[in-house]
Amino acid sequence: MDFASLMKSQISSTQPTSTAKKYLKRSEVEAQRQADYLREQDKLEKARIERLEKKRKRDEDEEERTAAREAKKKRLAEESRKAAEEEAQTEENTRRKRIGLPELEKKADIDEGTLLKDGEEDVADDALREKLKDLDEPRVLFGESHIQRLRRYNKLTAKALAPTMTKGPIPTILQLVDEKDMKVPEALPEAAEAKTFVRRQIASYFDMVLSEWQFALSRRPTDVKESFSGKQAYNSFLQARDNLTPLVRKLETNTLAEVLLTAINDIVHLMQTKCYVKANDAYLRLSIGKAAWPIGVTMVGIHERSARERLHETEKAGGQAHILADETTRKMLQGIKRCLSFAQTRWPPEDLGQLMG
Repeated sequence: MDFASLMKSQISSTQPTSTAKKYLKRSEVEAQRQADYLREQDKLEKARIERLEKKRKRDEDEEERTAAREAKKKRLAEESRKAAEEEAQTEENTRRKRIGLPELEKKADIDEGTLLKDGEEDVADDALREKLKDLDEPRVLFGESHIQRLRRYNKLTAKALAPTMTKGPIPTILQLVDEKDMKVPEALPEAAEAKTFVRRQIASYFDMVLSEWQFALSRRPTDVKESFSGKQAYNSFLQARDNLTPLVRKLETNTLAEVLLTAINDIVHLMQTKCYVKANDAYLRLSIGKAAWPIGVTMVGIHERSARERLHETEKAGGQAHILADETTRKMLQGIKRCLSFAQTRWPPEDLGQLMG
C-alpha cells in the first residue's frame, strides 16, 4: 500500500461519526441562557415561599401560645378577683352581722336585668318612675330595663332606711342619747323597752367618756405628746377604746348577759353620781367576785379541811368571777376600769373620800 492510501485511511478513521451540530447560533445560546435563568429564579422563588410559609406557621403558633397565656392570665385574674370579692363580702357580712346590719346579697350568675329574685315585688313602671322622681333620682337611665330600675329603687330605699353609724371613738348603730338623758337608773328595770334604753344610755356614757379622754389628750403640748409618758397615756386610751368595743357590740345586738348588764349598770350609776370608790368596789365584785380562793393548805392527808367546802358553796351560789370566764370579758372590764380612772380626774367628786388611790 502506498503512502497516500495509508494517510487517507488514517484520516477517515479519526473523523467523528456523530451528527451533532458543530456550531450554535447566537439566538440558541441566548434562549438557553434565559431558560437557565428562569429555572434558577423559579427555584429561588420556591425556596422563598417555603421560608415564608415556615415563618407564617411559626408566627401562628406563637400567636396561639400568646393567646393561650393571655387567656390563662385573664382567667386567673378573674378567679382572683372573684375570690377577693367573696372574701371581702364575707368579711363585710361578718362585720355587719356583728353590728346588727343585714347581710349583703350575693351576686347572681343569671341576667339580673330580666329576672326577678325570690321575694322581690314588682311595681308598675309608671309608678316606679314617679317614686324615683320623688327621691330626686333619674327616672330612666340609658339602657336600663324595668327590673334594673326596680332594683335601683330598692337599693335607694334600703340605703335610706339603713341605720347610720355614729362618729364617736367607737362607731355604733345605737341611737346615742344626749348628756342630760344619760343618767342610768339605780337598778336595772324589768321591761324590755326600758332595758333597751339603758343599753343606749350605757353606750352613750362610755362614748362621752372616751370622747372627753381623746379631747384631753389632744390638748396637750407637743413636747408632752412626744414624751414617753405622753405616748404611754395615749396607748392607754387606745387600749381602753379597743377593750370597750366588744361591750358596745354586745349592747348593739342585745347579747350581753343579764348579770353583766346589771353589774355594769351599777358601776355606771355610781360613776355618774361621782361615787368612784363604790364604783371601784362594784368593779372588784364583778371582776374578782365573792368566790373563795384556794390560798394555803386546803387538804392534808385524806381529809379535807372545813374551809375547802366554801370553795364549792360559793361556786354554786353564783360567786364565781366573771372576769375569769373568757378573754373578751376580761378586756371589756379592763376598759371599764380605765374609764373609771379617767372619769374621777375629769369629773372630780365633791367628797375627796370618793377618790381612788
